[in-house]
Amino acid sequence: MSTTQLVLSLVLLTMVFSVALELRVDDFRRVAKSPRAVICGLIPQFILLPVGTWAATMVLDLPPNVEAAMILVAACPGGSLSNVITHFGRGNTALSMSVSAVAAILALVLTPFNFAWMVAANPATASWLRTLEIDASGIWVSLLVLLAIPMALGLAFAHRLPALTARIQKPLANFSLVALFAFIVFGLVRQQQLLTMGLLPMLLIVVLHNAFGLFAGWVTSVAMHVSERDRRAVMIEGGMQNSGLALGIIAVQFNSDTGMVIIAGLWGIWHIVSGLSCAYYWRAKDKRMIHTEPQHA
Repeated sequence: MSTTQLVLSLVLLTMVFSVALELRVDDFRRVAKSPRAVICGLIPQFILLPVGTWAATMVLDLPPNVEAAMILVAACPGGSLSNVITHFGRGNTALSMSVSAVAAILALVLTPFNFAWMVAANPATASWLRTLEIDASGIWVSLLVLLAIPMALGLAFAHRLPALTARIQKPLANFSLVALFAFIVFGLVRQQQLLTMGLLPMLLIVVLHNAFGLFAGWVTSVAMHVSERDRRAVMIEGGMQNSGLALGIIAVQFNSDTGMVIIAGLWGIWHIVSGLSCAYYWRAKDKRMIHTEPQHA
């Protein structure tokens, strides 16, 4: 692991810990009693977004490496950042974390499966078919270190040290928000050599692709009649894919193909922008609802 990766992992760990400080074990008990909401969060990730992406690549006339990258990103599960975005948008954070945990496990089988059949079923990308070799231990370590451990520590910390928790909650929450913007800036700096006018078509593809993921989450949550807070979590889970995993696969399996790297790299930047935009909209919506509630004497 490079120094940059280590720093980003530590930042993400701190962000998940800060989110967990505001959760209680009862939150997860409520999620466990309603597995329908977890299933609702998995459908956009592993069914709607992959199938919709495959259908789009069959219609669009894009370079095979771009289509393959779109398919790969769609086949990846959501990442831990979705938990932070959901929390900031006042969605059901416990549900978001539960969906992320289950998705990370399912990804061991479903990510290679979805990528393989979609690429093989598209004549333009069939030549790009590879057998993905996702390191199972890597996903388990990521799940344990970046999600399970900081989440458990945050829950225990809040339970045993409520006074200290109350003092550090706001500073850590502010840090999480600053860190999110730092992720965006870092991504832009890292990809600055690619940021030219010729990149705009690629960015448009990513924006529309990501919007479809968010829309798939919204449609699924409406169809399954989940609550407003659950709907927010499902939308974010549907629209925030683990582009870091995609970039890792591209580096190992496709020799860091430039077109694929651009698509996955832009996803890593844009899904934070779109996620934060949704979160700000939801917060403003909640604020308006509070102000418009009838005042009782």
